Amino acid sequence: MFFTLEVVVEFLTSPLEVLAWGSMGMFQGAREVLPSLVAFVLLSNLGASITEVAKDALVAEYGLRYRINGLQSFALMASAAGGVLGNLLGGYLLLTTPPKISFLVFAGLLSLQLVVSLSSKEESFGLPRIAETSSVLESVKTQISNLKEAIQADEISQPLIWAVVSIAMVPLLSGSVFCYQTQVLNLDPSVIGMSKVIGQLMLLCLTVVYDRYLKTLPMRPLVHIIQLLYGLSILLDFILVKQINLGFGISNEIYVLCFSSLAEILAQFKILPFAVRLASMCPQGCEGSVTSFLASTLCLSQIVSAFLGVGLANLIGITSSNYSNLSSGILIQSLAALMPLCFMHFVPMSEPVIEKERKRGISKRSRRNRRVGRVVDKENVDYRRERESEEAQR
Repeated sequence: MFFTLEVVVEFLTSPLEVLAWGSMGMFQGAREVLPSLVAFVLLSNLGASITEVAKDALVAEYGLRYRINGLQSFALMASAAGGVLGNLLGGYLLLTTPPKISFLVFAGLLSLQLVVSLSSKEESFGLPRIAETSSVLESVKTQISNLKEAIQADEISQPLIWAVVSIAMVPLLSGSVFCYQTQVLNLDPSVIGMSKVIGQLMLLCLTVVYDRYLKTLPMRPLVHIIQLLYGLSILLDFILVKQINLGFGISNEIYVLCFSSLAEILAQFKILPFAVRLASMCPQGCEGSVTSFLASTLCLSQIVSAFLGVGLANLIGITSSNYSNLSSGILIQSLAALMPLCFMHFVPMSEPVIEKERKRGISKRSRRNRRVGRVVDKENVDYRRERESEEAQR
């Protein structure tokens, strides 16, 4: 019997998420007692993180196996579209049903995903399968060895380091901003939910623009612009905290709807050029390992960023009853987001390898056509000379 990576991952991760959300839906104490609530959310995030890593690996292997360039951008488009639908569904359930029903609906969707994955034919994925007779230990050792060899190359390690550090060094204050919006500004949760929907729509549009117009651009200036916009977009929360938007006649609800999710979306979007490049440059047979390593390190950097945000909030005295220093924390967060611009030399300047190979193929074809043209011209000249000699003899 054979098992694809997709089946194995779904068998391991979906039950974790179903258990977490189903328990919060069926047992009242699970969603009201803080320790159990934290434990179930942690369990759900564990399953989601494993799925995220495996998804990136599958996209990379499938794209390179069937020579689909830039498949990561299409995967991000699908993810953004799913985020729009998911946030709309969550917002509707939040307005019309109690939390118990929302948790059970989410657990039902995850169960449906598990059933569909297990019922899918393994051959439909078109990816290598793992046989029961194969040595798992030997396979793991081989993959680790290939991964170490791949990430030691500068063209892979340097952009990887920049992407991870640029996330890890920024303290995340989104939780404090969310509490400020709900507790101080008294914004309705549906407004914040709709801001997430608008943010996912912006991410979808940005991904389409990248796939059509930006993926052929040199990587360093592109990432430089995205990181600069990300650092400046954090200051949008500063404007909200200082209520500067009211001076321009923009209400808090409209401002949050339009601008609240912009920094979060840019933080997600800036990873796309790195994912496309690393997937195209990793050695043959190591695509999934490198992409999984990238996803894992990005998850770790986000955890570090969240811990730094908690530490910063405690350091400057941001509490549930005191948000007077939140604006200072946002300024520190913005400055930290601009710091990665100082070591942009880690980001490669050259265009993606895919485009280079395509142009190289075009140049080879043009040279071949020129050679063919020269051969044809030479044959025509020889033919004319023979005809002239025959006419002279006549």
